[in-house]
Order: sequence, then structure tokens, then C-alpha cells
Amino acid sequence: MQTKYIFVTGGVLSSLGKGIAAASIATLLKSAGLKVSILKCDPYINVDPGTMSPLEHGEVFVTDDGAETDLDLGHYERFLGENLSQLNNFTTGRVYSSVIEKERRGDYLGKTIQVIPHITGEIISRIKDAGEGKDILIVEIGGTVGDIEGLPFLESIRMLGGELGHENAMFIHLTLVPYIKAAGELKTKPTQHSVGELRRIGIIPDMLICRSEQSLGRELKDKLAASCGVAKNCVIESCDQPSIYQVPLSFEAQGILDAISGKLALGELRADMSEWNELVKRVVAPAHEITIAFVGKYTDLKESYKSLTEALIHAGAATDTRVNLKWVDSEKLEPNTAESMLKDCAGILVAGGFGLRGVSGMMEAAKYVRTTNTPYLGICLGMQIALIEFARSVLGIKDASSAEFDKSCSEPVIYLIDSFIDASGAKQIRTHVSPLGGTMRLGGYECHCAPGSLLSKCYGGANLIKERHRHRYEANPLYRERLENAGMKISGESDGLIEAAEIPEHKFFLGVQFHPEFTSRLKEPNPAILGFIKACCAR
Repeated sequence: MQTKYIFVTGGVLSSLGKGIAAASIATLLKSAGLKVSILKCDPYINVDPGTMSPLEHGEVFVTDDGAETDLDLGHYERFLGENLSQLNNFTTGRVYSSVIEKERRGDYLGKTIQVIPHITGEIISRIKDAGEGKDILIVEIGGTVGDIEGLPFLESIRMLGGELGHENAMFIHLTLVPYIKAAGELKTKPTQHSVGELRRIGIIPDMLICRSEQSLGRELKDKLAASCGVAKNCVIESCDQPSIYQVPLSFEAQGILDAISGKLALGELRADMSEWNELVKRVVAPAHEITIAFVGKYTDLKESYKSLTEALIHAGAATDTRVNLKWVDSEKLEPNTAESMLKDCAGILVAGGFGLRGVSGMMEAAKYVRTTNTPYLGICLGMQIALIEFARSVLGIKDASSAEFDKSCSEPVIYLIDSFIDASGAKQIRTHVSPLGGTMRLGGYECHCAPGSLLSKCYGGANLIKERHRHRYEANPLYRERLENAGMKISGESDGLIEAAEIPEHKFFLGVQFHPEFTSRLKEPNPAILGFIKACCAR
């Protein structure tokens, strides 16, 4: 079967949830038995979000093959339950870099390089590469219709739609239908103007997905269908929901599969969403409830921890528990405030991050859990913090620190190494030298678990696991013997690098250098995070 393409664009304003809509459609199509993938095209000029501040862009999601991508890829993986790759996300910066590289090599035989056909040709080529071998490729165009930087992408999908033909391409436009409280009315004009702008570019949408605070009603849907030139069954509402995982079920109930099938000639489509539905019930109305402290330095912008907060929801669904988060700004944690801020929580999670800001507060959190036998999960920086605190408080190494915080520190429990070597002695291909300097360890790596360790038990007794990384600094093996002699166990290793540490006498104390949240799914919660939540529930 020739690959069919569904292009998802957005109008009126940003952050309406194109990523969730695209992931929801993909979930339904996959559940109906089709081979589906998703691609995110980001119009910003950065090559990737790897050097962007979390406060600027939110989380950087890392794929198994080491690509630093937009956070929407996290939604795609969590909904589809599949690993994606660097093929599934590209930016304007990457497109222009590739075209300029080819021009410098002489690939264009001296021709003048222009947006059309060279930039659009590169975009179309990348879209086709991502769709190879799939029944359906869903292509989400970032930004909003009318943005100047998005024009080459919109022109590219217009051209590709014409090339593919009527039954192989579908355009879905997601817009806002705002509720004006003073007038007591839902307003359709923003959607009409947005569709008008899209049509001016040459793209005629086949379906509208309308974000709204409340249900549109049949009359309003028919009005939108008539004014925007789409079929009545192709106006789908997307009302605010208690959980994003309800969106596929809402779309299914409105007959979105029949509408898509009719446009793309896919025949009868019936999705099996029974397991998904049961898990969503546990997310929305669980039997139990706990509160954990989420200690981090980006608590003002929760998008910085998107994969982790979603992973906690997954673990909550698996245990039929609502996991409430008490957001704790690590800059506000001090020796005299730690107990009052943390004592009412069933467990403490210290998340990843870069730089010195907020580190002293994270140290106080690690000390509190170690001395009170409170369940603890430290991720990336959270593991490093636990090692430094242990070295200072238990080993008595008062100058213990990280080379990230103090490049000239005399006791670098955490240090920067120049390269990462795999078992064969070759450099790992996913190790990446940043333009800012320093070696970045990116992507999925295998980790050997110590037999009988807490880490191994979390993963069902496994001796070998694979998780994803995004960091520059590592635990210094020179301190390993002293740490273990004092009661801390190194329970995970990867080619000589320390991957996990725990305190066996503690109720649940686990630090991991990798990011377990990147591999968590609604149907398959990450084992380390699930183990932590189970320990919190038991407490």
C-alpha cells in the first residue's frame, strides 16, 4: 500500500494541542491495525532544541538514537508506544544547513539556490523518508498559519499534497473556538479567518479540529462546516479534558476514523481501545491517592519536566493511584525549611537539570530522605546530588562536589570525561560534542544491573536494561570503593561508567544517571518510576 499522509496545521494561536491531536489520531489508526508514524516539522531556525533553555522551549526529548527533539515527540512515543528516531523531527535550521552543505559541495551544479524548489524540495524529501514503509504518516507543522517562518513548510505540504493525489493526502486544521463569557457565546470567526488564511496559501482543509472550553453543539458544527467548506462529519470538537489520554476516546466517539477513512479510502476502520479506556479510567478516577515532592529548578514552567510528569501518571494508572505533585523550588529548600516543606510527602523525587542554581536545595532534599527513610528517586543530576551529599555527610569529604559546579574542586565526586567508550573500545556514535564545548552523552545505552539490587528488582530481576541519557558529567569511579564501604551500593554500570546507586538498608533510595521518563508509556510505565511509586504507596 502506498504511504498516505495526514498533514496537521494550527491556526488562531499556539499551544492549542496539535501534538496531542496528532498523537491521538495516530493511536486510533494504529489500534485499527495500520502501520503509523508521526513527523514534527519545526519552523524555528535552531538546528534542534538541544541548546535552548528549558524556560524558552520546555523539555528537550531524546530519542533512542540520540536525537535532541521537540517535546511533542515525547507525546508521540507515549501515545503510539513506539520508539521514534531523528527522522521524526526536523527544523528550518536543519533544512537550510543541509541545502547549504549540498550547495558548497557543488551538488546543485552551480544553480542559484532558492526557497522553491531547493528548500521545499529538501522538506518534501525528508517527509517522504519519514513515511517510508508506513501505511500512514502524520505530519505536524509547528507554529501557526500566518507565521512567516512556517511558509516554506506550508508550501511544501501543498506541493506534496498535489503530487500524492486526492486519496493519499489529507489536511487537518486545528483551531480555537473561544467562549466569550460576557456574551455567553462561542465564536467561530477566528476559525473562519484562520481557514481563509490557509486557503489563501493554497491549502484547503479536509477536517477541522476545534479546541474549546465547552461542547460546540450540532448547530455550531454545521455552521463551521458550511463557512469553512468541510463535510459535516469532518468538524471534530476537542474540549478541555481532565486527562490528555481521554482525547483519542473523544475523537473516536465523534466518528473521526470514518471521516479519515472516507477521505483516504482506507475501508472500514475499527479501533480496539478497550485497554486504553480502562487505563484512562484509572487516571481520571483512581482508587488511591498520594502526594510526592517534585524537587527541581524549573518549577515555574512545568513543560520542562513533561516526560517525567507524564511518567508519574503512567505509574499512577498502573497502581490505580492519583499521584499529586507538590512542586518544590530547590532554591527555596534550606536546612531550616527542608523538614517543613517535605514531611507531608510520601516520597521525594529530585529531577535532572544543568548548572549550579538550586543545587544546595537539592542537597538538602537528598539529606532529608536519607536520614528519614523516605522513598527517594534521583534522576540524572538527582543521582549526582545524592552521591555528593553522601560523600559529604557520611564519608566526611567536606569538599566533595561536581566539576560542573566547581571546575577546580579538589574532590570531584562528579567529573567531566572527554569521551565515552563502548565495550569494543570505539567511541559511542551517539556521543556528541556540543558547539558550546564538552561531550554530551545522548540516546539509549545498555546498563548492567547488579544481581539482587533494587534496580534489578524494579526491572523484574533483569541483568541488562537499556535507557536513554542526556548529560555531560559522570560519577567518578575513584570514589566507588569508599562509597560502597560506607553503605552505598553501585547497582548499575555501562562500560565502566556508573549508571545507578542505591542504599540497600533504605526503604527505597535509588539514583539513576539515565532518564527513565523517556521510555515510559501509558500501557508500559517505566519500571524504575513504577517501583518508586509503589514504594510511596506502601509508605
